[in-house]
Amino acid sequence: MSPSIPPFVFHQGTAPLLISMPHTGTHVPDDIAAKLTAESREVHDTDWHMPTLYEFAKQLGASILVATHSRYVIDLNRPPDGASLYPGQSVTGLCPVDSFDDTPLYASKDLEPDDAEIARRRELYWQPYHGQLRAELDRMHGEHGVAMLWDAHSIRSVLPRFFEGKLPDLNLGTGNGSSCAPELAESLLLIAKQSPNHSSVLNGRFTGGYITRNYGQPDKGYHAVQMEMTQSSYMQEQMPFEYLPDLANLVEPTLRNMLNAMLDFSNMNSGS
Repeated sequence: MSPSIPPFVFHQGTAPLLISMPHTGTHVPDDIAAKLTAESREVHDTDWHMPTLYEFAKQLGASILVATHSRYVIDLNRPPDGASLYPGQSVTGLCPVDSFDDTPLYASKDLEPDDAEIARRRELYWQPYHGQLRAELDRMHGEHGVAMLWDAHSIRSVLPRFFEGKLPDLNLGTGNGSSCAPELAESLLLIAKQSPNHSSVLNGRFTGGYITRNYGQPDKGYHAVQMEMTQSSYMQEQMPFEYLPDLANLVEPTLRNMLNAMLDFSNMNSGS
């Protein structure tokens, strides 16, 4: 059985920079949607409008990998075995059964995915996305001697389940220093802190998920960074979750400067 729509949309660029968007998908196949609550079918916990926000990155030569399916189907930023990335803290799983507001996604417990269903979804959606991600990073590395990964996310600015108070606007994560060169991380943080409109932090509440931690191998020339943005920086945080260009235009220069810093670093460390 193949997915009704492809598990991802991919744009290949010319620079050694890949932007991954694992949580921007909104599609839920009919057989899964039928088991969800009415509110869950609205997929509130989506990283909305990421392709629009990062449209400028194509001008920089970046490759862009965009998930099409909702994180409620499967979370592409979780390990395939579903192990927790933040032990001791509240998290959602590989095939989530509850929302960011800690409400059930499924209409009843007996409709939640069992091991066989999780394995099916992993094969249909998780593996193709990660296969494409791995292949593109390796292609870049082979061509340029270095591969840069920017994992693009967004989240509501206030989520009591996961953190107290309001989240900083720009949350850079490098696996607590394991996924990219420290000098790159520091240069990105400096750029973020120069934004007059946004607060920022490095390896705060969000240090990077599975994608950042798994693919970042700086000693081998693979540098990965997660950017978790507050949605209030560019959109409405409640339904209908509209994109707000006036807000987005304030944060885009900072994003552009950070991606250019990724490219400058790749040029200085290219093996070609």
